[in-house]
Amino acid sequence: MSYKPVIGLEVHVELKTKSKMFCGCSTDYFGKKPNTHVCPTCFGLPGALPTPNKIAIEWCIKIGLSLNCDIPLFSKFDRKNYFYPDLPKGYQISQYDLPFAHNGFVKLKTDENKTIRIRRVHMEEDTGKLIHGIVNGKKASLIDFNRSGVPLVEIVTEPDFESAEQVNEYLQKLQQIIRYLEVSDADMEKGQMRLEPNISLKKSHPEQREEYRDSSSVIRRPQNDIPTYKVEVKNINSFRFVEKAIHYETERQRKILEGGKTPVQETRGWDEKRQITFSQRIKEQEMDYRYFPEADIPPFRWTKSQISRLRSQIPEMPDKKLKRFNDDYSMSGYYSEILTRERKMAEFFEETVKIGKKYNINAKKIANTIINKKIDANSILPAALVQSIIKQSKKTVVDEEELKNIALEVFRKNPKAVDDYKKGKNQVIGFIIGMMKREIKKPVENNQLKEVIENLLKIQ
Repeated sequence: MSYKPVIGLEVHVELKTKSKMFCGCSTDYFGKKPNTHVCPTCFGLPGALPTPNKIAIEWCIKIGLSLNCDIPLFSKFDRKNYFYPDLPKGYQISQYDLPFAHNGFVKLKTDENKTIRIRRVHMEEDTGKLIHGIVNGKKASLIDFNRSGVPLVEIVTEPDFESAEQVNEYLQKLQQIIRYLEVSDADMEKGQMRLEPNISLKKSHPEQREEYRDSSSVIRRPQNDIPTYKVEVKNINSFRFVEKAIHYETERQRKILEGGKTPVQETRGWDEKRQITFSQRIKEQEMDYRYFPEADIPPFRWTKSQISRLRSQIPEMPDKKLKRFNDDYSMSGYYSEILTRERKMAEFFEETVKIGKKYNINAKKIANTIINKKIDANSILPAALVQSIIKQSKKTVVDEEELKNIALEVFRKNPKAVDDYKKGKNQVIGFIIGMMKREIKKPVENNQLKEVIENLLKIQ
């Protein structure tokens, strides 16, 4: 019996607002002394009331809009109840049945433009961080609450992934979108983007598909034959580790199913050193969290004009920009893909093109320079790059007699190269041209040097 992976994703993204989600504490906590960016609200002390961060909520909605989500005009916060040391209140302020965004989608390029459905994009507060170590010779877990209360957006997909490769492509696109919006750096080494795949296996059979239509397109998806269990792997901070965790977990579950058993529905961790997943706890059901509306924060009512205003603030997204670069600048998909990976580089390229037009420097020339010379958009201005291209493009006319003498000297020093060329190894001429340029030490056209070399070797 063969099995097919069924994978959904939960991705947590820390927003880079100046203050936390429900208080005025700074979010600049990374690398700072533990428990120095905290207040009574962070600690959940009696009488401390939350005040929602308006910017964080607007950014959450922008993420939803960028993922083609619907934005409900009514929303609210909820209490997610569970007891864990990094959550001093005994509950997390999150969202349950009325998130800020839902019913979106992302299209992948692989597998015939496969569509990944976005179930929800909701807002919550981050938790404290447990630090495990040795204190007075004994194992201990310490808690740093600096991270507690940092605005956290959770993006949840439907279980539409069928391979680790699809997961990787989606995560790359999601990180790129987040960075284009400039709402988070999504730096996984700093914990700003944390990845949690939900993995299960179903019996493989010829794929059947059904259609449903939304306002923008027809989306095709597999029929809803989801397995009765799922295993969540928590807090992975690397695309590569997600792929490895999925491959390991699908193989582990396959062996269990082939033995006639059903894998336990649980939460597992990823051990980077041993390259395996390990059991952490039996996975909770929704009822275990005892969700109920957050009593200290009134519900939110939006108007269509408010949502339209936020939509108008969203920059051109990577896929649209890539297509426009292909069309407007007649570039290859390879060049456009590189230039649109980062918003800053794309904007740098277009500003350079605008300046370059005044000097008859075309977009392809600029793109070629940026990519082949690995130009850093942070270290040079567009106008300076244009002047550099102009300088490099100036032709230097060198006296032909001088070139002949230099060529003959290169021939004398490199007899084997000359002999190889005479035997028909034409590619050697590139080496000879390079040797001549080292002697000339001035910009000179390759074609001019090639003509001199060929004429001299014919005479010889």
